[in-house]
Amino acid sequence: MPAVVVVSEAGGATNGDFPAKLTKQVVICSIIAAFGGLMFGYDIGISGGVTSMDDFLLEFFPVVYSKKHLAKENNYCKYDNQFLQLFTSSLYLAAIVASFVASIACKKFGRKITIQTASVLFVIGSILSTVAKNLGMLIAGRICLGAGVGFGNLAVPLFISEIAPTRYRGGLNICFQLLITVGILCANFVNYGTSRIHPYGWRVSLGGAAVPALILLIGSVIIKETPTSLVERGKKEAGKETLKKIRGVEDVEKEFQSIVQATEIAKQTKHSYKSLLKRSSRPQLVVSILLQVFQQFTGINVIMFYAPVLFQTMGFGSDASLLSAAVTGSVNVVATLVANFLVDRVGRKKLLIEAAVQMLIAQSVIGTIIASHLKTTNTMPPKFAGIVVILICVFVSGFAWSWGPLGWLIPSEIFPLEVRNAGFFSAVSTNMLFTFLIAQAFLTMLCHMRAGIFFFFAAWIVVMLLFAIFLLPETKGIPIDEMTERVWKKHWFWKKYYDDEDNGKEDQQVQPNKPEEELI
Repeated sequence: MPAVVVVSEAGGATNGDFPAKLTKQVVICSIIAAFGGLMFGYDIGISGGVTSMDDFLLEFFPVVYSKKHLAKENNYCKYDNQFLQLFTSSLYLAAIVASFVASIACKKFGRKITIQTASVLFVIGSILSTVAKNLGMLIAGRICLGAGVGFGNLAVPLFISEIAPTRYRGGLNICFQLLITVGILCANFVNYGTSRIHPYGWRVSLGGAAVPALILLIGSVIIKETPTSLVERGKKEAGKETLKKIRGVEDVEKEFQSIVQATEIAKQTKHSYKSLLKRSSRPQLVVSILLQVFQQFTGINVIMFYAPVLFQTMGFGSDASLLSAAVTGSVNVVATLVANFLVDRVGRKKLLIEAAVQMLIAQSVIGTIIASHLKTTNTMPPKFAGIVVILICVFVSGFAWSWGPLGWLIPSEIFPLEVRNAGFFSAVSTNMLFTFLIAQAFLTMLCHMRAGIFFFFAAWIVVMLLFAIFLLPETKGIPIDEMTERVWKKHWFWKKYYDDEDNGKEDQQVQPNKPEEELI
């Protein structure tokens, strides 16, 4: 995983136009911060497994338990229950609100304390979920977990993008997504083990969410605040010293002045959310929002949230379905490592295009097989069920080295400082909103659309592919505070949003040199 190989003290690297080494400090801080991804991933993986456990269903959703065990219940509708879906999706409603609060906290108090707040909220949510005696208490725990996810998902990618040298920014930022996949995999194995512990195995699964949160809380004590955040809050000397430490060189003046200049421009913006709606902010805003919508409409959360449920629908037994989910989780981790290796070499755009084609083929074939071989009450023939598992792995691998990690990376690196917190909030909140919609609607969609649900998501992948080809600029190797000048103003489509701004600047530069009578 070269993206996180430490450069020796004798060696060096070029941070775009700025001198920099990939220091141990940066690597350690990035990995610790990325444990916010482990929290998120563990929750994604654990909720799907828990909702397929009989003890959990009997405790909180007896109606679903009864439907599940009816001898000839409809394969596609046995889990169709709005309250069961709310158990999973309520987290994401809370995350939307929390990410807004986090965007303000990031700017006012810094990235570090926002990350620490995320871990505390997640610990509280884990405890409430573990000891839940009724559905209300269970949902309250999910809301606290959601608040932790909102704080963590907003602060962590920003933190990593701001401390990482430009040439390693992609690989380091993808550590966040890598640990999401590790969290999902760990959750799958935990569920596989706790499904045999009766009647409280589900409590062990939900309580395990506290482990990554505690690791993040303890580890966050030693991470450095980002130089950008320090300068933004008036601590210029501390920001410069931190920049020297994380870059491993004394000559940081050029990068430091770039940060100071970005901060001065940002100070002129009194209302970042209002500024986000200006014409010059529209390219980044539109791209970041669309990336989040497309990430969810790949259909990945159908697989990750409900993999055990999905495999049971196809006729796998309870244990086999959890094990199959663990297999797809392993593929997810390995493929994300591929993204770590390639993102700063191949670039963002090529990965997104290749993966869209790969996912489109996998989704279409899966839909065809299920439509042909899984009827209302039968069990899918083992041969075809095995093929579906393989195709799901193909789909997951494509997502894991592209739309998964890059959906977080690209929005964290494209906004100018004056709207960075507000802009990334728009991305995170959109992600949480559409994650909620998919989580809340999927089981109902599965019941009514059956195999057609795979063709529904395949159609969206076609749209994503066209978007990546024509409207997404490449951001590889560009310093984070120079994106506007070097990326957006040179893109064939988005540059038109800056024409008026550039003309205005030219007029301001020319007018003072004109004779007074020409200015009248």
